[in-house]
Amino acid sequence: MSMSLEQKINYQLNKIPGVKKYIKRAYQLGCYVMSKKIKSEGKIIKVSPDDPKHEYFFGYYDKSPWDASMRYMICMKAKDTWSEPDPLGTADILLIDTKSGYNVRRVATTHTWNVQQGCMAQWLGPDFKTRILYNDMRDGKYCSVILNIETMEERVLPMPCYTVSADGKIALTLDFSRLHSLRPGYGYAELPERTKDMALPDATAIWKMDIETGNVIDLLKYTDLSKFQPRHEMQESGSVHKVNHLMLSPNGKRFMVLYRWFCGQRKYTRLITCNVDGTDMYLLSDDDMVSHCFWKNNDEIIAFENKKDGGTGYYLMKDKTEKYVHLWKHISNDGHPSYSPANNCEVVFDTYPDKRRTQKIMIVRDTDVEGKNIKIVARVFSPFKYDNDTRCDLHPRWRQDGKAICFDSTFEGCRGLYVVNM
Repeated sequence: MSMSLEQKINYQLNKIPGVKKYIKRAYQLGCYVMSKKIKSEGKIIKVSPDDPKHEYFFGYYDKSPWDASMRYMICMKAKDTWSEPDPLGTADILLIDTKSGYNVRRVATTHTWNVQQGCMAQWLGPDFKTRILYNDMRDGKYCSVILNIETMEERVLPMPCYTVSADGKIALTLDFSRLHSLRPGYGYAELPERTKDMALPDATAIWKMDIETGNVIDLLKYTDLSKFQPRHEMQESGSVHKVNHLMLSPNGKRFMVLYRWFCGQRKYTRLITCNVDGTDMYLLSDDDMVSHCFWKNNDEIIAFENKKDGGTGYYLMKDKTEKYVHLWKHISNDGHPSYSPANNCEVVFDTYPDKRRTQKIMIVRDTDVEGKNIKIVARVFSPFKYDNDTRCDLHPRWRQDGKAICFDSTFEGCRGLYVVNM
């Protein structure tokens, strides 16, 4: 599939990011002035408080803010989410009661958060209703905290979490300080990076933590990833390496990781899967660009990527094989996909702001390979105030029954948490 003119220009501008944001802003301003204005469309309900002095949001698309009863929702509260992508200072963690007038209860405060993923606050399995887990900093170290919301007892674990198994037994994590340095909006800024100025550190990249005991194991080093089916671009002098977007499979036996390296302005990404003990590594995608992924089940992964023989789009891949299906070929713009827990064939995904600064949430079945029945369930305006590293991605997330989707948005002028009913 060939790229549109806009995508070709964007591809070239990616090589000069300092110039790109100014050209992009001027282009969007011109288009916005000329276009029909949309603030919001869809059956959208505001869940967070009507409070223009604070920002409210949940975080990433791979977690659900709803507890198992679908009554309580986790929400973050902060003063400023537009100045810095990885702010210093604190943010509150709230529980919103959707059955009682959206009453808000503050249950915790975190010192480690960012505008894209919050503090990884989530309901902890296997029951997903009595305990939440979130990242924090205690005694000068990053950590994670398990909080019983009924007794308010807490237990501090020695490492922050990136992805947690559904049974609540294990977590995987990475270096949030290196992530802050190399990918603003996804790491934490409180502590200095130990691997600073190391292009390819001979240091741990991924850790595994036993949530029940707190035991931590070094799983993979950056050098382990660079030596696995190496490419000559990895060996270039000064190429900088990092990992991001760990995600455990539903049964907790395998995980995926995006392994990225930079050669000057050129960026390369591999999607790798691996057993949770670090064995049986598999290179699932190696076509330079992979972004947002999600496990459909224990054997299949949907990803937005640019395949050399298929172009940019959503692909459903079978783990540990070269089999894949290119879904909805006319969709060539990146988004955040996830499968409905109710039927495991409906996919929700969003879009970045278009030239009119409008974002969309769409639903389609993966059995509808041609995408003939894509349903747009919401459209929202994205103010220019929220852009680049402090942008507000919608990050749509399913409710457990598949009848509602939650998302973050700024269409009312500040970050808020919203729900759209199906």
